[in-house]
Amino acid sequence: METIHDLAALPPLPKGAVVTIGNFDGVHLAHAQLLQRVVEVADRGTRTPAVITFDPHPIRVLAPERAPQLLTSLAERARLIEQRGIKLLVVLRFTRELAHFSPEEFVRQILVARLSAACVIVGPNFRFGYRQAGDVHTLAELGRRNGFSVELLSSVQMRGQPVSSTRIRNLLSEGKVNAAARLLGRPFSNSGPIVSGLGIGHRHTVPTLNLSPVEEQLPAIGVYVTRTRLGEASHESVTNVGRRPTFGERHITVETYLLNFKGEVREAQMSVEYLYRLRDEIKFQNPALLKIQIQEDARRSLKFFRLLGKTGRS
Repeated sequence: METIHDLAALPPLPKGAVVTIGNFDGVHLAHAQLLQRVVEVADRGTRTPAVITFDPHPIRVLAPERAPQLLTSLAERARLIEQRGIKLLVVLRFTRELAHFSPEEFVRQILVARLSAACVIVGPNFRFGYRQAGDVHTLAELGRRNGFSVELLSSVQMRGQPVSSTRIRNLLSEGKVNAAARLLGRPFSNSGPIVSGLGIGHRHTVPTLNLSPVEEQLPAIGVYVTRTRLGEASHESVTNVGRRPTFGERHITVETYLLNFKGEVREAQMSVEYLYRLRDEIKFQNPALLKIQIQEDARRSLKFFRLLGKTGRS
């Protein structure tokens, strides 16, 4: 997949593009439907399947006090979008200048002049242009004037409610990582560099890996059954998201204990997938009691993975 951050650097697209537009935070099941349809339509006309997204998130520019924590970094969004078969990702830097584009300017300057859009595919809640003045009806009318078609996809429902990034954030804030996974189509995860902790685990409890401070969304404070990826390898694990109250910590950390692991971790990066919430974070009277609880958490996590193996789920 080619990723373009500067429209001036976009090469000509002789047969045009089939395009969808959005933030795609989380690249969840509703996004997956859009991306799949873009690829299907593009393949019929041997056109380029393309995505337009924005960085930073528009709300971070227009109303930073209301900006949500993102589910995925831009790099992770790009990786997930590429997995869906998209060949061109256009990352528009969201500025106040871009925010003031009218719907007509956005269509003329970006969709037509730069992408030679043959078809634009969007969901029912799509809005664009200054103060979100444009909707799907506006887009369809502008398509008729500028020579591209517009296809509207219905919303994706899960248990009677639309799949959305906001709904996933709400579930994660409640620690309902298994429910969030159903809407994402995969386990929710946090990724980043492995950093040194305070050495507390090695001295008092069990050795752990610490994830560098995460800018994106975290699940609710608590202890989780997780799967930790190091390079190409995946390890069963148990992870604490919290402040380590037994040791008087103030900052939220992501601390992972690998189950049945021997050897030395050589990787510099890790990714933690959250599968199931075990319990709240607890303040213990001393490290010895915490160590006993960690061993119980490990036992329950291993039981979870045994049951997972019996059901044939991955």
